[in-house]
Amino acid sequence: MGDVVAVSKVDFRALAALHKWPSLANQRQPDREPYKISEGTLDECISAFMGKPETTRHLYEIRTMAQPPLVTDILSPEHVTELSRLREYL
Repeated sequence: MGDVVAVSKVDFRALAALHKWPSLANQRQPDREPYKISEGTLDECISAFMGKPETTRHLYEIRTMAQPPLVTDILSPEHVTELSRLREYL
């Protein structure tokens, strides 16, 4: 029940941007910086991320304003997937 209460405090309308890491053979290139591919709300960016093939999601991240304790300023693929699952309970 605590997770549902915490998620209800997440502002899914907050501004966010979906970024993609440059890749080679489906692997992140750590010597390069990720680039922005879309902007919108956190909700829109989560939806865009979830629309990507599961095999390439590790190349993406969402950047937004931190909303402690559940939302950090850079959301990893695992974090985005978990937020997507939790928002379904709202």
